[in-house]
Amino acid sequence: MILLRRLLGDVLRRQRQRQGRTLREVSSSARVSLGYLSEVERGQKEASSELLSAICDALDVRMSELMREVSDELALAELAQSAAATPSQHVPTPVRPMLGAVSVAGVPPERVTIKAPAEAVDVVAA
Repeated sequence: MILLRRLLGDVLRRQRQRQGRTLREVSSSARVSLGYLSEVERGQKEASSELLSAICDALDVRMSELMREVSDELALAELAQSAAATPSQHVPTPVRPMLGAVSVAGVPPERVTIKAPAEAVDVVAA
């Protein structure tokens, strides 16, 4: 089962680590307890929209950018989950509408690279 709170926590942690910041620095700036922020990053707590806004402000990241990265992670997780459940069938590639249609015809099914705005992510069929 894919849990949105875990994906969100992973993305928040990566954003913080990219900036070389500690949990303590971000929690202080966002005015959120260190323990609670840690639980959000580990996917153990659901963050409210107000809390996410405060964390995004502390990280100087737009919430839309954060949610876009979470959406990309979710699409990849769903793709991997579908591929694992039905390895012999073709699994459609999720594409964000703003990117337009992408054709993967002729690409070996063993390895497809999806380039997200933030970073390149390899998807390997199981």
